[in-house]
Amino acid sequence: MKRNSLLKSILIFTAVLAITACEQEKNKVINFPKTDLAMENMIPMPLKVNASNSAFGLDQNTVIHTSPNMEEFHEVGEYLSEKIKWQTQLDIAVNDIQNTSSNRVIFIKQLDENTPSNKEAYELTILQDSIILSSTTAEGAFRGVQTLRQLIPETSNDTLSDTEMWLIPSGEIADHPNFEYRGAMLDVARHFFSVKDVKKYIDLLAYYKINSLHLHLTDDQGWRIEIKSWPKLTEVGGSTEVGGGPGGFYTQEDYKELVAYAASQYITIIPEVDMPGHTNAASLAYPFLNGNGKKVEPYTGIDVGFSTFDTRKDTVYAFIDDVVREISEMTPGPYFHAGGDESLVTKKDDFNYFISRVDKIVKKYDKRMIGWDEIVHADIDTTAIAQFWSNEENAKIAVEKGMKVILSPGKKAYLDMKYDTVSKYGLHWAGYIPVDTAYIWSPEYYIKGVNKENILGVEAPLWSETITNMEELEYLAFPRVIGHAEIGWSTEENRDWENYKVRLGNQTPFLDRMNVKYYPSELIEWKKQTLPIKPRLKD
Repeated sequence: MKRNSLLKSILIFTAVLAITACEQEKNKVINFPKTDLAMENMIPMPLKVNASNSAFGLDQNTVIHTSPNMEEFHEVGEYLSEKIKWQTQLDIAVNDIQNTSSNRVIFIKQLDENTPSNKEAYELTILQDSIILSSTTAEGAFRGVQTLRQLIPETSNDTLSDTEMWLIPSGEIADHPNFEYRGAMLDVARHFFSVKDVKKYIDLLAYYKINSLHLHLTDDQGWRIEIKSWPKLTEVGGSTEVGGGPGGFYTQEDYKELVAYAASQYITIIPEVDMPGHTNAASLAYPFLNGNGKKVEPYTGIDVGFSTFDTRKDTVYAFIDDVVREISEMTPGPYFHAGGDESLVTKKDDFNYFISRVDKIVKKYDKRMIGWDEIVHADIDTTAIAQFWSNEENAKIAVEKGMKVILSPGKKAYLDMKYDTVSKYGLHWAGYIPVDTAYIWSPEYYIKGVNKENILGVEAPLWSETITNMEELEYLAFPRVIGHAEIGWSTEENRDWENYKVRLGNQTPFLDRMNVKYYPSELIEWKKQTLPIKPRLKD
């Protein structure tokens, strides 16, 4: 069956190319100017790029075809068509069998599933009359679409034919990610961010091939996810935030909407319920959870380490079981983040006992526990994942125990650190992180004894103590999160600051079109617009 499907795909594509050849005979031969695929705007940098110094002319006569009877590939084609229209105003038909007059085609095809390949790998072949995007999975095709989007110029060439034409440089790209896990974290607990805001962040992350969004849903200042079996968590615990603002929370329908929206762009949502510390909001809603011996009051400051669950009370674990169960039922991804950081008033033995019991609860609901690097001292399964943020010895202990590690070094990856002494937002307890510092580091060699085979991937956290809205979020995240996307995807030999900063400067048109209020670092020569950007279509 697989062979027949592949033969059918080849026959359809051959027919499409035959039609293309006939139509080209009827049309004026276009002398495309020389282009250089290797000098374009691609971030992350692909694994292999071979330029052929011509171009594909994207215009109103272009069509998109996808492998037959493959709904996920068809959806990728529809997504590409939507993004082309968003950028160029062109209406590109997808799998329109009535249209046989096209002289240019983009073919998104599935390779034989038996072909050895990383699930996110893709190949992109750009010719004068066709673009062929190949992958064994729709996820790989989707990553390839992001590369193709980046190759479409902002302005058309109106001199080569009777219609507007966007010249996509020709050549071949073979690509797959360096790390399996490439994440960003958003803290919606200190300050709440709406569904609309998170969706925009997802759109931006997908463009740079990030595949995981870690939502920090609970902290001392607020509980942001509805738990139907414990309604006061949001009724009471969701009503506060840093600085005394109105707070807020996601209903379960809101959360499901975010999970589905992220999944449509092949991004996995990872929910975090931080515990046993960072739990004041939960204990405010249900005081029996509290274990610090003090009266629980609403908290709107930013100090940490004063709260804890009562780790020796069985009713606390019944509560946690309900929370993990309800969130896991809404989260198809494989991970559940249980926090574990900065639990400063929890006794060491109590902390280790707590983490061990929570790990078992998470496994009960078929998830792998992720926790901040402090969790490694507990008796936990080797399937658990340690997220390094501060203590290198903890990361080494994780490796010794056979656990995988996610690298989020505060001095490099924390997006909430200030760029410099005059930054409008952010903190600086881990130091100042200008754009070059955020980019120039290698996960493969960051911690001695933690080698590439021990590293699941990298993640750039954005804590929200100092930001209250999307514009401020974008100021801290962009452009640094773009560099982290390249660190996660591109091999070390393909990462070079001097080359990267040019490509980063060329991101200006996309960032402006997306209305991203990025930090205009003086280290980057930001590309200036020669023509006004066409207005963005409404979503």
